[in-house]
Order: sequence, then structure tokens, then C-alpha cells
Amino acid sequence: MGRSSVRGCVAPVGRHRILFDFRVDGVRFRPTLKWLPTEANLRRARAHLVRIRAQIEAGTFCFSEEFPDYRGRKSVPIPLSAQSCGDMFDHFLAHEEARVARGDLAPITLGSHRQILDHVWRPHLGHLPLLSIRHSLLVKIADAHPWSKKTYNNAISALRRAFEFGYQDHPERRDPAATLRSARIGKKDRPLIDPFSIQDAETLIAALHRDWGDAQGNYDEFRFFAGLRPSEQIALVVTDYDAAHGVLSITKAPVHGIDKDVTKTAEDRRVVLCPRAMAVLERQPDLRQRMLRAGAIDHEHVFFTADGEPIRRPPIRIRASDALCGRSPFDIANPTPPATPQ
Repeated sequence: MGRSSVRGCVAPVGRHRILFDFRVDGVRFRPTLKWLPTEANLRRARAHLVRIRAQIEAGTFCFSEEFPDYRGRKSVPIPLSAQSCGDMFDHFLAHEEARVARGDLAPITLGSHRQILDHVWRPHLGHLPLLSIRHSLLVKIADAHPWSKKTYNNAISALRRAFEFGYQDHPERRDPAATLRSARIGKKDRPLIDPFSIQDAETLIAALHRDWGDAQGNYDEFRFFAGLRPSEQIALVVTDYDAAHGVLSITKAPVHGIDKDVTKTAEDRRVVLCPRAMAVLERQPDLRQRMLRAGAIDHEHVFFTADGEPIRRPPIRIRASDALCGRSPFDIANPTPPATPQ
């Protein structure tokens, strides 16, 4: 047993400890752990030493983490430092940037993860060694925020993804973020659905056409009767509509103003329109032709602003009372009702 232990650079010390023998940049260290020197524990120690050497090679070795009882650990002149959470966050976000460049990740997902990690978790964890983080610390940080359930879940999800990435280099260690639980969202946490009556809808549609012209009026009227997501509606182009069959092909949606050939659910679909929605799309080409003759359009989008520009982002949501008072979703950017070209 002794010869095997020496060859493996581990050895029993008395009856209650096992010694580890390794070098860092030519400096020899011989710390011990309080493990009974049984044959099974010596095999375990040799495997543990292999992982220590791998960490030293990778620059992630943390002496105080592996040997917390080592008397001289605070004065050990080791040039290597443990990877911090801040470093790991940087590497994780750089990896997600590469995924976005490959088209493997939506830019909005990267932006959300960056904001959450930089503003929620980095101030508390950035300076701490990754391997020193405890589950209880993560819970304490999360519980200190007066978040809604949805915001809480978003913050936890971003952290779990980052830690899962960071702990790929440490398969022998337990990821403290893996067991963080999301908040359960039930029926009572979802906003009550309060649909417009058809009378209210007709009043709003009439007010939008009257005060803001056909470009905006057609856009909002179509929203009432087609049931598309706003991002899907503003991405529609002329060739998406099959007038002979009254069917729309939904294949794309913009993200942060950038057109993407994928919907929110990543599934293309065909939507059979009701007569009222079809009527809007039958009127829209006339408006489009007027805008073309005025030189205001150079794109294929079905819906556009009163100036002929494609809609890059879904309009701002407004209250019904605002619309009835002539307040448009676009009036922050355009405070007076625009004139539609004749």
C-alpha cells in the first residue's frame, strides 16, 4: 500500500490524514486532508490529485478551497488565482455573443442575460471565487429583492445558465445554482383577461381612422380581427398574403428592430382570416399605391407608418381612453396627427 501511495504522490500521515504532494510553478507543496488512510480513501485521494493538477494547469486552482486547514495557506506565494464569478460571467456572455453571431441565440436573450448578470448578480458575486459560492448566498441575494414572480424567475434562470456554463470546467464540484427553484406561477398571478366588446372595438377603430389616418387605422383594425402577435403583424410583407384563399403565412418577427426569419415560438404557421381582417388587407393596397406614387415607400411591408416607413417595433400600448381622445401609440415620437398623402 505504501509503494502505491508514494507513486501516486499521496501518502498516509499517521492514522487520520492523507498527504498530497504536488508542485505549482516549481514550488513543492505537501498539504494534508483529514481522511482516514484506507485503501479506498487513498484511491480517492489519487483521483483527487489528478483533478488538482488539471486545475493548476487550467489556472483555476484555489488552494484555500482544496486545503482549508493548511496552516500556511494565507502566505503561500502561489501566482495562480481562482477564477472569479465576474470572470466566469464575462466568458459566458462572450460565448453567448458567439452564439448570436452564428444565429444560434436570439439577440434579445443575450441582452436580457447581460442586463441581469451585470445589474443583479455581478455587484454581489463578481469579486468572489466561483468555487467559493454557496447555495445559501445565492438564495439570500435573490430573496433580498422585492421582485414579482416573473422577474424573480428571469433572474434565477440567467444565473443558472451562467453557473451551468462555469461549472463545466469543474464536473467534480456541485453547482450551487442548479438547485435554485423558480417561483410557481398560478392562475391568480396572471392578469385577468378583459376583452373589448365589439361596440368598444368599433368606437376605437373609428376614432383611430378619424384622428390618425388610414395607415394607423388599418393597422389597429387588423389587430382586432387577425389575432397576430404585434411582432408578427409588423413583419408581414405583401407576398405573405394569399388573397385567393384568405390565408396569411406567418414566418418571421423582428427582434429589437431587426428582422428575423423566425417567429417567437420558432414555428411557422398559416392563419385563415375572418372576413373583417380580409377587408382590411383588401383596402391596404390602395393606401400602399398612394404612398408609392408619393415616393414614400421603398419596401414590401404590408403595414407602415403614416410617413410610409416600415414599423420596426410594435407601437406603444395605450389605454382606450387615450385613443378616444386622439392619443396615438406613435404620438410620443410624433405629437401632432400626421397627414396622409393623397
